[in-house]
Amino acid sequence: MEARTQNDKDFIPFNRPLTVGSEFDYIKEAIANGRLSGDGVFTRRCQGWLEQRTGCGKALLTHSCTAALEMAALLTVTRPGDEVIMPSFSFVSTANAFALRGAVPVFVDVRSDTLNIDESKVEAAITARTKAIVAVHYAGVACEMDVIMEIAERHGLMVIEDAAQGVMASYRGRHLGGIGHLATLSFHETKNVTCGEGGALLVNQSLRELQAEIIWEKGTNRSQYFRGEIDKYTWVDLGSSYLPSEINAAFLWAQLQNAESISERRMEIWDRYHVGFADLDHQDKLRRPIIPAECGHNAHMYYLLLPDVMYRDALLAHLNASGVNAIFHFIPLHSSPAGQRFGRAHDEMIITEEISNRLLRLPLWADMEVDQVERVISEVHTGVKAGL
Repeated sequence: MEARTQNDKDFIPFNRPLTVGSEFDYIKEAIANGRLSGDGVFTRRCQGWLEQRTGCGKALLTHSCTAALEMAALLTVTRPGDEVIMPSFSFVSTANAFALRGAVPVFVDVRSDTLNIDESKVEAAITARTKAIVAVHYAGVACEMDVIMEIAERHGLMVIEDAAQGVMASYRGRHLGGIGHLATLSFHETKNVTCGEGGALLVNQSLRELQAEIIWEKGTNRSQYFRGEIDKYTWVDLGSSYLPSEINAAFLWAQLQNAESISERRMEIWDRYHVGFADLDHQDKLRRPIIPAECGHNAHMYYLLLPDVMYRDALLAHLNASGVNAIFHFIPLHSSPAGQRFGRAHDEMIITEEISNRLLRLPLWADMEVDQVERVISEVHTGVKAGL
């Protein structure tokens, strides 16, 4: 059977960006305001929403989560050879941001339940050169932040939450992004709330707020000037062009205003998947996501873990041939050419390598129709029964 394509009316794409309806009105308003270059009305509205929602001290909107991670690296890395502990099971931007500053990503294995960094392995990876720990909240499920923060405090380290997938998720009642010293968010089109390309840096240490703002403003003290704190602005530190345009911020503002309803709809789909695959899980044909009691997840993704790579790839082929656009996810960073060149693995990566070969992601977007969700469930059952 040939794989179906986007032109097929029965094709179910992996993702379909959502619009809530008010994006276009806000974009028109941004144009009418006569300022499109960034740091305008809509940028400040979005930043205020993030500060109120997460409880962070300062939010700075960026043109991507990658940009926010690069800002976090500038705030953390002091010299080449510094080390930053992170999971290998993550997107390349997590490591790239620090490698660009001359730091060494030190990869640690992940937990088998949440697929997050294994907090029990972090302390053994710390050396005299370690500057920070990056906690990647995979699938919008929180890392064990209490333990990670305690380790960091004991060793004088920074904690950066890579919450690219974590908007609207929580840990022990605290919103992700408001726990670590710094945090980064993504508003890429595949995320729960989006502006196509976008992100944010959240700062939870007041002593770093001004430095973060300077980095955000291309290394200048321009924001201080506009607040009337200085009589002229100039280049004072390293920085770059990290601001998004007001067009992007206007689009994002509409999404943030509807973040609750978007999350509720995604959760309905996630829950239906979870019920629909319960029998296969109980028969040990696959494993569903595990959500610890202390984690309030955000239904960012629904994945399945198959017995091994052969079965995973067979099910992927079946689904895509049937018009269901399922995908695999991260290739471990420690085994990549750049990972071996710029970073190093601390100890064995048994779980990371295993789950990378077994994981399959299913389509999930906020306005998926009920019959589309049911068809995905049905096709998984068909494929699993045929292959296993």
